[in-house]
Amino acid sequence: MSLLLWLHIGFAIFTIGPLTAVTMAAPRAIRAKNIAVLQNIQRTTRIYSIGSLGVLLFGIALGVSLGGGLLGRWHMTASMTLFIVAIVLLFLIDRDLRAAVRALTSEGTDDDAKVQNGRIAAISGLLAVIWLVILALMIFPS
Repeated sequence: MSLLLWLHIGFAIFTIGPLTAVTMAAPRAIRAKNIAVLQNIQRTTRIYSIGSLGVLLFGIALGVSLGGGLLGRWHMTASMTLFIVAIVLLFLIDRDLRAAVRALTSEGTDDDAKVQNGRIAAISGLLAVIWLVILALMIFPS
């Protein structure tokens, strides 16, 4: 149980923190039209998104090891549901990052990825709020 708790917390710290920071840095790279940085942000977002699944997996394993009834509590269900919503939002951010890279690397100067910039900014802000709500649910469960 102790190892699962450490893994759960470790994955949360070392994947979700950097993931939030890098998605929030994307709009600045788009505005600066810095394609190399944007490509790095896209790659980093994808890698950390996959790594963040460890938080969910070790959290579920921890809940099972502490007793199956723990997973049925409202705060656990809400946290897992919000985490799945966050994963879907990360897919949307990844899609918009790819579209922004395509738009900025295209020959035409018509599209400067303003639509993707706004969407990424909004979704990454919402994502940060979701992570904070999940954290609050884990700290203050009742």
